[in-house]
Amino acid sequence: MEFVTLNNGVEMPLLGFGVYQVNDADECVRSTGAALAAGYRLLDTASAYGNEAAVGQAIRESGVPRDEIFVTTKLWVQDASEAAALTAFETSLQKLGLDYLDLYLIHQPYGDYYGAWRTMEKLNREGRARAIGVSNFYPDRLLDLTLHNEIVPAVNQIEVHPFFQRADYQQLMSERGVRIEAWGPLAEGRNNLFSNPELVGIGQSHGKSVAQVVLRWLTQRGVIAIPKSVRAERIAENFDVFDFTLSEDELATVAALDTGASLFFDHRDPTMTLRLSGSRIHD
Repeated sequence: MEFVTLNNGVEMPLLGFGVYQVNDADECVRSTGAALAAGYRLLDTASAYGNEAAVGQAIRESGVPRDEIFVTTKLWVQDASEAAALTAFETSLQKLGLDYLDLYLIHQPYGDYYGAWRTMEKLNREGRARAIGVSNFYPDRLLDLTLHNEIVPAVNQIEVHPFFQRADYQQLMSERGVRIEAWGPLAEGRNNLFSNPELVGIGQSHGKSVAQVVLRWLTQRGVIAIPKSVRAERIAENFDVFDFTLSEDELATVAALDTGASLFFDHRDPTMTLRLSGSRIHD
């Protein structure tokens, strides 16, 4: 396992396990347990995923000491305000069955996230959230938040994969002390990722799968990645990526796949702003 050091000195695993769209509670418990058994120590969930309780159950049943597991969850738009953020944080802790979080993220760049950030800064100072950060923030919003608050986000979790590489944005974040984390690192298989001839060829030269090649490409770039699977064998395979290194030529081959555009959606699209801002996860 490899780690990165966040801007406040907290160490975070470079490769983790995500549970987005693992909606069945039993399946989430099983897959998260399989991830911990395979060696993962970074778990990524969110209040909006509806599976924090299942992740917490898997942690308790795993036998892995709490201080060896790095747990991330996220604040939804509905709760993006100074007062509501505290209630949401307490709710997430209760569902997870934990007394602190390793990383608490603002899930979307909407609502009163400045008010929410003030609450999160307080939680960080109290040690209840060891690190705080954001997700899906484009450069303008990240820079604005950074310039006008005391605590700089430790992480920005954004879409990153071979077809949307964000290298220029990673450089900007690095200059500001913000770590880049990839959601959708395997692009959910879109754009025929798993049959891409360049990626298949690189994998064959190392005896690795396309998924392993992509995850190694990300980790070599210093990008934290949180692949998801519900199959134990695939979960273990995705973690087995630190025993080979991509050459400069191979890195250049992957770099050439970049389209510079999202395969999912643009958070600056007014339609998406309306959709996500109107999404309710509780009464």
